[in-house]
Amino acid sequence: MDRLSTAELSVCELATSGSINRQIAEQLFLSIKTVEWHLSASYAKLRIRSRKELGEHLGAAVE
Repeated sequence: MDRLSTAELSVCELATSGSINRQIAEQLFLSIKTVEWHLSASYAKLRIRSRKELGEHLGAAVE
């Protein structure tokens, strides 16, 4: 499994805390498209399909 980049990890952590993409973009000073890109890349690396699965897999990707 590929490791998440620092940017991907930051986006994922906010996503699992309940923030929506627009809020994540504002907090990290990114565009919404960039947030979507990081989430898509993270999902592919973690082999998941939803934000619901993200929290379960986030710890394994960081280790």
